[in-house]
Amino acid sequence: MKQTPTMTWPQHLRAIMTLGIPLIGGHLAQFSIGLTDTIMLGRYSTGALAALTLASALMLLLFLMGCGFAWAVMPMVAQFDAQNDATSIRRATRMGLWLSVLYFIAVLPVLWFSGPLLLMLGQADQLAADAQTYLRIAAFGILPGLLVMVLKSYLAALSRTRIVLLMTLAASLANALGNYLLIFGSFGFPEMGITGAAIASVLSQAVSLVGIGLYAHFSLPAHSLFTRLWKPDWEMFARVFWLGLPIGLTTLAEVGLFEATSLMMGWLGTVPLAAHGIALQTSATAFMIHLGFANVATIRAGNALGRNDLDHLRRGAVAVFVLSLITSCVTVAVFLTVPGPIVSLFINPADPAYGAILATGMALLTVAALFQLVDGAQVIAMGLLRGMQDTRVPMIMAIIAYWGVGIPCSYLLGFVWGYGGTGIWSGLVVGLAVAAVLMLHRFWAHAWRA
Repeated sequence: MKQTPTMTWPQHLRAIMTLGIPLIGGHLAQFSIGLTDTIMLGRYSTGALAALTLASALMLLLFLMGCGFAWAVMPMVAQFDAQNDATSIRRATRMGLWLSVLYFIAVLPVLWFSGPLLLMLGQADQLAADAQTYLRIAAFGILPGLLVMVLKSYLAALSRTRIVLLMTLAASLANALGNYLLIFGSFGFPEMGITGAAIASVLSQAVSLVGIGLYAHFSLPAHSLFTRLWKPDWEMFARVFWLGLPIGLTTLAEVGLFEATSLMMGWLGTVPLAAHGIALQTSATAFMIHLGFANVATIRAGNALGRNDLDHLRRGAVAVFVLSLITSCVTVAVFLTVPGPIVSLFINPADPAYGAILATGMALLTVAALFQLVDGAQVIAMGLLRGMQDTRVPMIMAIIAYWGVGIPCSYLLGFVWGYGGTGIWSGLVVGLAVAAVLMLHRFWAHAWRA
C-alpha cells in the first residue's frame, strides 16, 4: 500500500482501518477454530476441556514459533512491493514456504510423543493420555496451517486482505461443522469427543490451504509463486531464516509465558485448569484485534522502509497506537462488567463443577482486564520493529521480560505467597508490562534517532 509522505491524521487512521479490519477479522476467524473446540468440548465434558487446554498449550507453542518464518515474509514483501521488486517478492515467499515445511518435520516427533513429556511436567496420567490422543491427530494440521500463514503474510503485505478474511472464515465454518458432527456424533456420525475435535481442526486447515493457494496462483500470475517451487534459493533462504528465527523465538518466549501458566494451573487441579483455559481463550480473542493492528503496523513500516519515508513511519505509528488503546479500554470495560456471562458460555450448566469453574474463571478475567493495555502496547511496538526488520534485540528483550520477570512473578505470587490462580495471572501482567516498556522505548528511540 503506497502512501504519500503528507498523509493527514484522518487519512492515516482510515488507511489503517481499511487494511486492518479484514486482518482482524481473519485473526478472529482463525482463532475461532480453537475457541469453537473449547466451547464444544467444554459442553461435552470437563475432562475433555482440561485435556484440550493442555494439548493446545503445547501445540500452540510450537505452531506460533514456526509462524516466525511466515511473519518474516510480511515486512520483506511489503518492502519489496514498495520498491516494485516482483522477483524478490516471489523469492522471499517461496523460501518462507520451504522453511515452514522443514520446521513441521522437525517438530512432529515432539507432538507425537507428547504424553511422556506432559507426565514429566507434572500432569495427571489421564490428562496427559487424552492430550496425546488429540495431538497425534491435530499435529498434522500444523503443516497446512504454517503454509497458510506464509501465504496470508504474502497477500496481506500486498494489501489483499479481504481474501485472507474470506478463506479463514471458510476454514472456521468447516471446523465448527466438523466439531458438531464428530464430537457429539450428530446426524449419524460416530461420537468421538476430543478425537473428533482434532480431526475437524486438521480438515479446516486443509480447506484453508487449498483455497488460499488457488487464489494466490490465479490472481497473481505475474509472481509465478508455485512455478519451480522445488528449486532452492539459498541466499533468500538465509535472509528469511535469520529474520524469522528471532521472530519465532520471541513468539516462543511470549507464548511460553502463557503456556507455562497453563502448566502451573494444572498443578492446582482440573477445575482451575479448565477455568484458566476459558479465561485464556477470552483474553486471546481480544488480543486478536491488537494482533491485526500489529500486522498493519508491520506492513506500513515495511512500506515506509522501502521508500525511506520516516515521517510516514512515525505518524502511522502514533495512529495505530491510538486505535489499539481504544480497543484496550473497551475490552477492560467488558471484562470488568460482565465476566460471569462470558465464562458461562464455555460451561455446561449440568456439569457438577459448573459453580467452581464459574467462580474461578470470573476471578481470572478480572486480572486479565489489567493486562489489556500493556499487552496491546507491546505487540504493536513489536509489529513496528518487525516492519523495520529489527528482530534480534527485541527477542532478547522479550526473553528477559517474559522469562526473567513474568514467570518468576507468577510462581512467587501463585505458590510461594499463596494467591493461587489469580497470583499466577498477576505474574503475566508484570511480564507484559516490562516487555511493553522495553519495546516502546526501542521503537521510538529508533524512529526519532533515524
